[in-house]
Amino acid sequence: MPRKTYIQAIQEALAEEMRRDERVLLMGEDVRLGVFAGTRGLHAEFGDRRVIDTPISELAVAGAGVGAAATGLRPVVDLMFGTFLYLAFDQIANQAGAMRYMFGGQATLPLVYMTQNGAGSSAGHHHSQSVHQFFMNMPLIKVVLPSTPYDVKGLLKAAIRDDNPVVFLNSLALGGKRGEVPDEEYTIPLGVADVKRAGADVTICTVGATVYTSLAAAEELAKEGISAEVIDLRTLSPWDKDAVLASVKKTGRFVAVDESFPTCSAASEWAATVAEHAFGDLKAAVQRVNNEDVPMPFSPKLEKAVLPTTEKIVAAVKRTFA
Repeated sequence: MPRKTYIQAIQEALAEEMRRDERVLLMGEDVRLGVFAGTRGLHAEFGDRRVIDTPISELAVAGAGVGAAATGLRPVVDLMFGTFLYLAFDQIANQAGAMRYMFGGQATLPLVYMTQNGAGSSAGHHHSQSVHQFFMNMPLIKVVLPSTPYDVKGLLKAAIRDDNPVVFLNSLALGGKRGEVPDEEYTIPLGVADVKRAGADVTICTVGATVYTSLAAAEELAKEGISAEVIDLRTLSPWDKDAVLASVKKTGRFVAVDESFPTCSAASEWAATVAEHAFGDLKAAVQRVNNEDVPMPFSPKLEKAVLPTTEKIVAAVKRTFA
């Protein structure tokens, strides 16, 4: 099977879906140039009407996406960095997320907001925040955060075909990550987790770039005789509760690893769900590993200190055995 980068997988997904359905279009800042390489080369094939450069106004671009989707198109709106979604919050929360419900299902909103999410490139606070937890709190907004080239392609194609708004987040640190991606057509259903490593002693639940940090921690734990199961949720809303609860029933221990601020994080929701629905299966209190509760530093050393690390995850797992 061919090995491709995460960015190449995004390029393939966008191109394939635009060839498949003429209603699919791409809009955003500098998408013709492909400043973010996932959109590079699309303008040469699809032209001005389907690859549309926009002004630097995230609120306006997000709203244009809502209007395009409501009138029968299937837009992918590239807003570059996750923190720029703050500027588009009104259109996403009050229009995209609510319109289909308020119209009693008479309108569909096949709309994808695509951005980079999280840290890993020392780009500072304004370009390195994780924003997935905010959109998990919005009814009817689907939230996707893949970790592998295979997953990003299959999930992006599924998101474009979905009739509901999707916030599709790509971990900034994973652009050059390589993995097997078939040339054949495939999609991955939204809302289905993937067990990246099977284990029997503890469940580590994670998503995005921290999948790799968690896998590294599992390797370290294996040297000490602890078998960790690593679950990559892939989709955060809806998230695969059944897969997590089934794993906790087997292992009896749970650690949530999430690259976001600790208060009201995705990890908080996972931990609360396990405590509520699997309390009788637990052998120890659930543990969380999040970012430190500070703005993201620019310094590479300080950035690493803020993020979840292998050492922090190993320590959290060991606390469940204390």
